[in-house]
This record gives sequence, structure tokens and C-alpha cells, in this order.
Amino acid sequence: MNIIVVGAGFGGIASALRARALGHKVTLIEKNQSLGGRAQVFQRDGYRHDAGPTVITAPFLFDELFELFGKKREDYVTFMPLKTWYRFVYDDLSHFDYSGEQEHIDQCISKINTDDVENYQSLLSESKSIYEIGFQQLADKPFHQLSQMLKLLPDMLRLKSYRSVWQLVCSHIESEKLQQAFSIQPLLVGGNPFDTTCIYNLIHFLERKHGVFFAMGGTGALVSALQALMDEEGISIITGDSVEAIQLEDKRISQVTTQSGRIIPCDHLISNMDPTFLYKNLLKGKSNPVARIRSSIAKQSMGLFVLFFGTSQRYESVEHHTILFGQRFKGLLDDIFDNKVLSDDFALYLHRPTATDPSFAPKGHDSFYALIPVPNLDGGQNWEIEGPKLQDKVIDRLTQTILPELAQTIRSPFFMTPEDFKDDYLSTSGAGFSISPHFYQSAWFRFHNHGEGIENLSLAGAGTHPGAGLPGVLSSAKVVESLLKKKYSFHREC
Repeated sequence: MNIIVVGAGFGGIASALRARALGHKVTLIEKNQSLGGRAQVFQRDGYRHDAGPTVITAPFLFDELFELFGKKREDYVTFMPLKTWYRFVYDDLSHFDYSGEQEHIDQCISKINTDDVENYQSLLSESKSIYEIGFQQLADKPFHQLSQMLKLLPDMLRLKSYRSVWQLVCSHIESEKLQQAFSIQPLLVGGNPFDTTCIYNLIHFLERKHGVFFAMGGTGALVSALQALMDEEGISIITGDSVEAIQLEDKRISQVTTQSGRIIPCDHLISNMDPTFLYKNLLKGKSNPVARIRSSIAKQSMGLFVLFFGTSQRYESVEHHTILFGQRFKGLLDDIFDNKVLSDDFALYLHRPTATDPSFAPKGHDSFYALIPVPNLDGGQNWEIEGPKLQDKVIDRLTQTILPELAQTIRSPFFMTPEDFKDDYLSTSGAGFSISPHFYQSAWFRFHNHGEGIENLSLAGAGTHPGAGLPGVLSSAKVVESLLKKKYSFHREC
């Protein structure tokens, strides 16, 4: 059977491998020249930059993809555990280091608020309960029937899933600084901690259970490892070509046509594209009303401004992952998510891969990117004007805080804006993480993994169940695999 996978982000790659392991003939189509979706790699003047996800949790989900074919992930790419997972730096330049070592966590918490050492244990215990339901039982299961949601209602009420992540954290933690640190998980998947259901607090325990890793050589090396596996297993890969039309016959997809004019027969299509783009642009009314309504009312995640740069010196005191908070927390998030205004103040995530892998920069230099949550394109900002201005503000802020003399040491800076996300990744409204993960866009309310009104369509990726982030999109591929098993008999090609 001919299965076409459109979009080679991690959800698409994982879906292609799982479909191939079931014995199907698989063709993977990617509009960009390189695989990886948002996980592109940029090279500038000797500095290497990962453009997409940099934090690896739940590494077993990657291991599974190689094990499908009797192979080992570690023979293709090395995952390096990080000692300090995140450093949180506050506006007064005090900081909190978060790691997997309980004694170290307790020491760092006690420096801020001694009472929160015990409080953290109660938060962790509740996060574990949420993880056991939200991830272990639900993340790789399809959510197509409302009855499935209703069956879970007792568990959801018991877990008080109607609370936001912020409300959950504040019910345990006293210190405002620690409240901020322990509620940032929704931002990693495109959500506002103040309106994202506390089910997403499972990310907290996910990190504690499985650790935080970095792929040596970068996320690009992980993509290359997966591409090598696909090549070995006979998956056909087309890059630099986008699907322009999907042909349907009697509610079944029969073929796709690409921008270059390729016409490819299709027995089943797996879309790793943004669901709103798929339903609004490629299916244009051919799906059922549920998909059209979801697409028209979907609330997109925030946008991202990403500044990439090198430095002519090494900043040895800077950790691999740093969160630099701004003067405001809730007010800033309100401006980004609700008011959609670009404020003068901002918070940022700073990635320094050279802290773990010096190959990202010339000897004696560092490689960085600074990621700033900003309004998506619905805010109407002119990024040709705002981009250079925000670059200057970010450089000044970093110079005044954790990267002294950056204005003198910075090399080869360039940036991406929500406009680039829209153009490069076909992301609706230039959103960084597809639709946002609030309660009414989670589980059954999220775009279903089974195509609406189309018999041979499946959806994987950030906009579908269970959601964004590497564990989310890899789990979406497991849902797709279960749908393929149910729909088609398992067979192996000779």
C-alpha cells in the first residue's frame, strides 16, 4: 500500500518510520531542502545553530523508532545527559538552577524559600499523578469519540484539570520566583501558564522521570540519524517540493500533486502539516463541518522571535539552557497571548550548545540563540521594522545581564520572526507551536488524528493530539500507527 507522509518534522518522520515498520511503501515529502521541519540547521561563518527544538526528554520515544527495525539509536546519535537542566535568572539577577538531583534541587530551593523544599515534594507528587494519566495512559491513544472524553471525566475532575498550570503550581509553591520557574512548561509547547490546563504539568514529572538530554552534534544530528534510518529501510524521501493539491474520490484521497508537477498515487495520507493550513488550503471544504469549524475558531499559539549569533569569546559561566525572566510575568504573557502587543520588556530562553558540544563554534568561541515569545501575526506587527529593533534590544539586555560585553563580542547575528514561520513552515498566523494547548484545544477538542470526513487521512504533529513538543509529536505518530493497524491488516513486503 502506498502511504504518503506530508511534512518531515519529527511527527512526520516518526509516522513514516512506523508506517514502514508495518510493511507499507512510504513516501515522505518535505517542502524545505532539509528534513526536520522546524529543526533546521543554520551555518554562519563557522557557527552552527539548531533552529528548532533543543531539549530532549522522553528519549525512549526516539529509541523506539530504531528498535522497530532491530537497531539501536546510540549507534546513530549520542544523547548527552545535562547536569543542570535549566538556569532561571530573575530581573534582580538572582538565579535558580534546576536539575535532576533531588539534593541539589532542595539546596537551590532553600536559598529562595526554605518552606518550598517540602512544598515542592507535594507539587512533584501531584505532577506524577497527572503524568500517570495524561502521558502514560492517554498520550499515544486516539481521541476521536466524545465518549472517550466522558469516560475520563472522573479522572479529570479528580486531577482538577479545570485549573491552569499557574493555579496548580501556586497551590503548592509560596515563592513567586519559584512559581514562575515551575510553571514555564506550557511555554515549551506554545501555551500561556495562566490558561493552559494543568494536565500539561505532566511535563514537569516527565523531565524528572526520564531526564533532559542534548543530542551531540545538535538536533540536526538527530534528524540526520533518522534520515539514515529511513534510507536504510527504503523510505522514499522528496525534499524541496511541496504538496499543492490533494485529489479526492468518494471521500478518499487518490493522489497528491506537488509544486514541481509530480503526481503521486496515494492509498493513505499522513499529514504532518499545521492542521488549520491543511483543512483551509489543501482540503478547502472537502472535510466535514467539524474540521471546518475547528479550523475557523482555532486559537493559535504565540509567535517566536529567534536571534542567532556567535561570540568571539566563551561565556563559561552560562549554562546550556537559561531562562531570563523579565520585569513582569503575567502582564507580559497577557500582552503576548491576549493583547497581542509587542511590549518594551520581554523574557527569553538562551541556548548555548557550546556548553556541551564545542563543535558548534570555532575554538574559543560560543554559539547561541535567544528565543523570545512574541505575538503571532494576528497582532499585526511589521517585522521588517520590529525585527531589527528587537535584535538591538535583545543584545542590549543580554549585555547588561548574563553576557557582559556582548555588544563587542557578538558575531554574525541574524534572526527569524513569525513571518518566517509562516513562510518556511506553513504555520498559520506564524505561530511557533500550531494551536495553543488550553483546555478547549486539548484531547477530544484538539484536531483529531483521524482525518475529519476523509477515510484515508491521518494527522500527526503539534496541532493534533496529544500536542506540541518532541514527546507530543512523537506520541502523535504512535496514535497514527495504531489507526493504521486498525484500518489495514499488518503485512510485510518481501
